[in-house]
Amino acid sequence: TGHDEILLVSRQGQAIRFREKDVRAMGRVAAGVRGMRLASASGGKLAKRDDIVVGMDVIGKGCSPDTCEVLAIMEHGYGKRTKLSQYRVQGRGGSGIKTAEVTAKTGKLITAFVFNSKAPPADLIVVSRNGQVIRLPYSEVRVAGRATQGVRVMRFKEEGDEVASVTYV
Repeated sequence: TGHDEILLVSRQGQAIRFREKDVRAMGRVAAGVRGMRLASASGGKLAKRDDIVVGMDVIGKGCSPDTCEVLAIMEHGYGKRTKLSQYRVQGRGGSGIKTAEVTAKTGKLITAFVFNSKAPPADLIVVSRNGQVIRLPYSEVRVAGRATQGVRVMRFKEEGDEVASVTYV
């Protein structure tokens, strides 16, 4: 609409929320503008990139900071919901703020969505790399602060398995 906001979430647990109007219109072959500065493996400018964007969502008119939440799911089966009000609007191109505590226990982020908690109930479908699938109500994922590890959303039958994909219905 030109008046929405964008949320980008990285695999290393950073998130940035900025206004859509901060991104100028360009031609099809243009390189675009930086949405988020990603961390590199060694911190140097020439180092191979260690971080990638794993989640992006548009925060539209029907989504207020009090009614919407960010759902984050991590590779070792942990997840959490965080109120959108905990993510301040920034200028695009920054490194963002911490959205999850990424540890060896939780693993890196797999995906993140913005949900309207006042919308009709939704279910999450979580699929592991080895083909294990679970379906659970969105409301079963606990609300937690931004810089927390979250709670166990999926237990794996096989050791070494990880979350591969998450969607909602």
